[in-house]
Amino acid sequence: MIYLHNQYKINECSLINVTSNNHYENMIFKKQESIRLMNTQNQSIPRWIIAKSKELKRKDFQIARISGVHKNSFSVQMDSEEVLAELSGNLMFNIETELDYPTVGDWVYAQFFNQNNLAIIHEIIPRRTILKRKTAGKKIAYQLIAANVDTALIIQSLDQDFNLRRLERYITIVKEGNIQPIILLSKSDLLSQIELEVKISDVLSILPGAKVIAFSNFNKHNLIQVSELLEMGKTYCLIGSSGVGKTTLLNHILETDKFKTQEVRRDGKGKHTTTNRQLINLSQKGIIIDTPGMRELGLIDSQKGISETFQEISDLAQMCLFKDCTHTIEKGCAILAALAAGSLSPERYNNYIKMKKESAHYEMSYFEKRKKERQTGKLYKNILKEHLRKKKWQ
Repeated sequence: MIYLHNQYKINECSLINVTSNNHYENMIFKKQESIRLMNTQNQSIPRWIIAKSKELKRKDFQIARISGVHKNSFSVQMDSEEVLAELSGNLMFNIETELDYPTVGDWVYAQFFNQNNLAIIHEIIPRRTILKRKTAGKKIAYQLIAANVDTALIIQSLDQDFNLRRLERYITIVKEGNIQPIILLSKSDLLSQIELEVKISDVLSILPGAKVIAFSNFNKHNLIQVSELLEMGKTYCLIGSSGVGKTTLLNHILETDKFKTQEVRRDGKGKHTTTNRQLINLSQKGIIIDTPGMRELGLIDSQKGISETFQEISDLAQMCLFKDCTHTIEKGCAILAALAAGSLSPERYNNYIKMKKESAHYEMSYFEKRKKERQTGKLYKNILKEHLRKKKWQ
């Protein structure tokens, strides 16, 4: 057996060397479409993890998963323990943007030292999915939320937090990262059954065919249904505003009061109970990444996510007379025609236009900033090179 950290292990007999022309050259998967790395909870790991593990040339490298991100360090899981981790000098040197840093959910190559009390991260294994947003405030940069997530559990509460326009933003960043969204509506005890059905219908109007569950942490309505969503071998991410009940729901799923909760403020706004993103192993129910509440959901280069979130508007755009139609003033615009006919919601249309403009604006600003940074970096390198050349001939 080949043992990897976080209680994962590969059955050696599942892999045999053969001649192949496909992407996984020299490998064949016996019996199953995907080989699994198993831990004690039988959680499956994608085949590319296994393929990468067979390419390791040094026995002191391990595959581990980022479980926590701190100010100047990280945490990785080894067996059931958290191990403090730092980046190797080579990895730090090659980082160009914030997207190159590890985030919770990343699979990495690491070395363990000091009786497994310290890990050095050498490389991030390419991500399957990524959840990111624009950083809060005026700074134009990406903030990584989580990586390698299968399903995002988007939570809105059925009080003043309920907002379809904000929900469209959550759905956009989820779809941009190629992640499946599930909508959870908390505090269902505040509404009657008829009112609940109206709210669920409203959500389905912006995300047809989605799985939507209304639940209550107070009277435990539908908590079993929420728990049954979680599958072994999958990674989930809890996202939503502060005060919607993410941490309380997590405690119910774990059947413990392990995580601290707080009362909602008098103005209805939530308090930050979760202050760091953290990866949590669930017994027989996969993995959940818990995240702090998000009050800002800025978008950078999110055209794909916007297009998929506003699918009916994207379909109409294909029918516009002009290919470069801005859908604001042009004659022959199919979107404006639908708006005038009343078949398209004005609120949804306005949010679509607003988000497209925002995404394009920040994308342009971001890449202009990156261009300046590269020019500055090139200037520094040339100055250093010239300094070393002069020093050599002195």
